[in-house]
Amino acid sequence: METTYPAVEEHGLIGDLQTAALISKDGTIDWFCAPRFDSPSVFAALLDRRRGGHFQLSPDGVEYTSKQLYLPGTPILITRFHSADGVGELVDFMPVTGAQATDQHRLIRLVRMVRGSMRFRFDCRPRFNYGRDPYELEVHPEGDVFRSSTLSLTLTPFKNAERLIDAGAIRRDAEGVCVRYELHGGDIGGVVLETDCPHAPRALSIEQACELLAETRDHWRRWIGRSTYTGRWREMVERSAMTLKLMTYAPTGALVAAPTAGLPEQIGGPRNWDYRYTWIRDASFSVHALLSIGFTDEAEKYLLWLDGRIRDARDGDVPLQVMYRIDGSPDLPEEVLGYLEGYRGSAPVRIGNGAAGQLQLDIYGEALLALDLASRNGLFVSYEAWRKTAGLMDWLCDHWDQPEDGIWETRSGRQDFTYGRLMAWVALDRAIRLAKRHGRPGDTARWTIERNAVYEQLMARGFHPGRGAFVQHYGTDILDASLLAMPGLGFISPTDPMWESTLRAMDGDLVSDSLVYRYDPKASPDGLAGSEGTFSMCTFWYVQALAQSGRLDDARLTFEKMLTYSTPLGLYSEEIAPTGEQIGNFPQAFSHLSLISTAHHLDDLLDRER
Repeated sequence: METTYPAVEEHGLIGDLQTAALISKDGTIDWFCAPRFDSPSVFAALLDRRRGGHFQLSPDGVEYTSKQLYLPGTPILITRFHSADGVGELVDFMPVTGAQATDQHRLIRLVRMVRGSMRFRFDCRPRFNYGRDPYELEVHPEGDVFRSSTLSLTLTPFKNAERLIDAGAIRRDAEGVCVRYELHGGDIGGVVLETDCPHAPRALSIEQACELLAETRDHWRRWIGRSTYTGRWREMVERSAMTLKLMTYAPTGALVAAPTAGLPEQIGGPRNWDYRYTWIRDASFSVHALLSIGFTDEAEKYLLWLDGRIRDARDGDVPLQVMYRIDGSPDLPEEVLGYLEGYRGSAPVRIGNGAAGQLQLDIYGEALLALDLASRNGLFVSYEAWRKTAGLMDWLCDHWDQPEDGIWETRSGRQDFTYGRLMAWVALDRAIRLAKRHGRPGDTARWTIERNAVYEQLMARGFHPGRGAFVQHYGTDILDASLLAMPGLGFISPTDPMWESTLRAMDGDLVSDSLVYRYDPKASPDGLAGSEGTFSMCTFWYVQALAQSGRLDDARLTFEKMLTYSTPLGLYSEEIAPTGEQIGNFPQAFSHLSLISTAHHLDDLLDRER
């Protein structure tokens, strides 16, 4: 196999609501963790083409071009191979597992020859536990089993595949299993991968595989049919909604920030983080996105997860963690896998995330923002969670006025970040509203005093008169795109001169042909070497800020430009490189939930104008 790496944007995402896989345009499964999103990898060629493991199913010995699309209304991935001799089609999907946690997950790869003929090969090389665990290969009459000390992977060809495969074309060795076969017009074959199958391999018939395909298709079309969004950008909004759903762990309702780990924010750089966890911040923002397009059940499930984290809040300096595992457990030790070279040489490869223990004051604001929005839609947390929430607000009254690590999880020391103070104001403000609206107990008199103190401090110290702008933290003149959220949160009027001058300053410093950088790492060192691309979520926030400030034409053009940066499948990573490439972990929940919220908001303003 070539040691070159496919571009991040040349991948499609499939999943079963407990884990997911990335599949490249050449039919290679480059990333798959099991049995959960945050489990060790089985295939991780994205992080090391030689050591990571992969499962390639593609034309063999023939020049071809390939294109990918999703079966409309579903996350069923179709990869089409075009050669001079024919057209072949690979269909990849995972039957939905349901809301009960399980170690059994199936990935079905169905290949058919549309016309002509073509030689194919499949090459399955699992590497369990990030390539650290050896395995034994068991050969059975109807398939093979790769068995490690912690996980097994069953590989089973479809029942009719025997006539397509010459036994002499099957190679089994220490690397894995490789098979070559010829397909002619009308031929259908395929293979099933299954983790921790409790019995010996049993081959599916073509009919059974097609039934599973139809069931999976119908499940997703029923689900997306619940969307209430009928605006201008329906296709992109629905694809983003499905992408967020694919990144949601059904047993708990937790949304991972991304299904991948270690994909770099700069090619060859060290900004390579593990995003397979649930951030309080990201998932709280998802409540707004989901409710805006009618997915109340998903928002309610996440609130139950948040309810649990609030009830588990500790006494002490940091009662809530920044992030948790998808089952709510807090243990995320960060380690470096030094033997993996990283995507296109971007080392170190990290798993776990040390930022979990940081102090990030903004998460309390985002959590209360979600609780307030949910309550206005008839969704409420438990009594115990409210009691703990009131305690968190009392804690925030004592602790908001201190340096912290900030929304961008810098590793250069704590600062008095303006965004953290802004969200402390939001937390206290929304807690007061909730208590008064629903007659909930809480020290609202004290919360009001502290909320007002935060406001006055922000106006006095967060705004830099020389720059004419709100700045990243007190004592600097550096700008920060997180502050684009200010008018939308109700902190300041979008027509206030202080905000209008802030937006103009951001136009000059952070915006590059409509794309928005978070901040300038050279001007504001964050403890890491290298630079990064523009941050997709910030670009969508910029669209909203433009629209709120009356620059509706600019907002629409910027939004339409941003849509051109998506992958052909409508997916976004965390960032966009100066070359236009997708970089960072992929796909990214932040990007997709902000696309949904922005489309909904922009639609509303455009309709009002018309």
